[in-house]
Amino acid sequence: MLDLEEAAQGFAAVGSEPRLEVLLALVRAGDEGLAVGELQERVRLPASTLAHHLRFLAAGGLIDQERQGRAVINRAAYTRIEELAGFLLRECCAEARHTRAGG
Repeated sequence: MLDLEEAAQGFAAVGSEPRLEVLLALVRAGDEGLAVGELQERVRLPASTLAHHLRFLAAGGLIDQERQGRAVINRAAYTRIEELAGFLLRECCAEARHTRAGG
């Protein structure tokens, strides 16, 4: 289970429209992921900009990167993405439950 600091780091990693677009492209690609060149074609970002965004996403634990020969394959880290969603949803109606229980 994520703590507040880990969740903040993950959410910060997708805190820009281009990074969210990169992550969505990888989610859509499925378990096979995408090589950097394929990803660049899909999101239409310059190579240096894409590399910057990939570093942010990797640091936030939202993508996994694997070298295959000369290519670097990028994959969405589905477990971490689910943990972030779960972090928010765990808090759903928490105050309302507390009020009903105490009141």
